[in-house]
Amino acid sequence: MTKRGLPWQRALLAVGLLLAVFSLVLLPSILYPRLPTSELERVADAGKRIELQQAQSRLRNDVRSACLQGIAGLLVVIGAAATWQQVQVARDGQNTDRFNRAIEQLGSDSLDVRIGGIYALERLAMNSEEDRRLVQMVLGGFIRRRSPWLVGSPDGPAHPTQAVEDRRIWLRMNAGDVQAALGALARRSASKDAPRLFLSRVDLRSIRLENAQLARASLRHSNLARAVLRGSTLEGSDLTDADLRQADLDHVALNGASLRGAHLVDANLSGADLRGADLCEADLRARGLSAADLTGARADEATLWPEGFKPKAVSLQVQPRED
Repeated sequence: MTKRGLPWQRALLAVGLLLAVFSLVLLPSILYPRLPTSELERVADAGKRIELQQAQSRLRNDVRSACLQGIAGLLVVIGAAATWQQVQVARDGQNTDRFNRAIEQLGSDSLDVRIGGIYALERLAMNSEEDRRLVQMVLGGFIRRRSPWLVGSPDGPAHPTQAVEDRRIWLRMNAGDVQAALGALARRSASKDAPRLFLSRVDLRSIRLENAQLARASLRHSNLARAVLRGSTLEGSDLTDADLRQADLDHVALNGASLRGAHLVDANLSGADLRGADLCEADLRARGLSAADLTGARADEATLWPEGFKPKAVSLQVQPRED
């Protein structure tokens, strides 16, 4: 803010000055004009004439006092509005500085500094609703850049891999910054207005995110083998062709999600909510499927089930495979 003030403040000041002049000079004379000399001369008693003039002056002064009180109140309101805007401007400036510092930290060669930048962005998103969408985009881009799973590219990995790495260490130990970034995104407040999270073709093997909020996330062709997602919300998410082998999906909300062509061999689906999910061409040779809710789920003849498992017709709508 400059010393000259903001345009709206200068306009209010000008209006205030005009109002003050009108209230203190013109308005009392309009409401209580001077008594005509001819009328005063009709009053024979000089003392009475003086009393009339003094009474008129008191009325004018009362008007001025009332106007002064109103102007003082208006000035208090203007001052409060100016202070509020200054606070907002200062806060926006602080948020901008914090955002820029956090972005610089994300590009650091130090793992600890990068993680610090991630937590700084998460705190900024918690305190500033206007910055939440931008923070989500930045953290999503950070994950895609730091941990890509370039399935489909000429030199990309086989998908799914020939075998699951049973002894692979947890992601927080292998890529702590990626774990921290996705953890920050998973702690977002649940809201239908929250923007969609795009994490397709990322390597999230052995990640641990319990009770994560990942509704409507796009995780197409991503590798989530051995991921621990117990109690998480993936409602309406797109997990097409995702590798979820040996993943712990105990009581995970997957209602309305797309698991078309997903790989879930040996995954734990005990208590999972799969209502209305797309299971066409999915490999569902998973554990605990009998304890999952498959009401209204869609499957086709290419869907693979555990040996001996027979989905009930009342809870599963089996559709013929399209050519």
